[in-house]
Amino acid sequence: MATKQGTVACPTKSTEWVIKYATSQARNGWTDMCATQKNALTDAWDYLTKKPLADESPHGRLKGDLATVTRSGVSHDRRQYELKNGARIWYWVEGQTVMLERVETHHPNATKKRGKG
Repeated sequence: MATKQGTVACPTKSTEWVIKYATSQARNGWTDMCATQKNALTDAWDYLTKKPLADESPHGRLKGDLATVTRSGVSHDRRQYELKNGARIWYWVEGQTVMLERVETHHPNATKKRGKG
């Protein structure tokens, strides 16, 4: 009997958040991050699906002019998840959905001088 091979998507519990790409940069960055920090990205997935609104250092809401992102006329708190070697995931939360805005394999220039705060 022939079988169709493919990757099985991880199911989410009803209490977990769904993760979606908000930009093509996030999609491409996620692929790059998978190639360079697969284990750390798996930890990020767990965090983002279970507690994306937690402020646990070094993760949390960005500050200053980076604190807010506006999409379709609606403002959202911009948050980040920090991985090793300065890598970052920027995202916002809409209902039960985590929207990935940027996934950088290095420290983003926008926050180098300012940091998170």
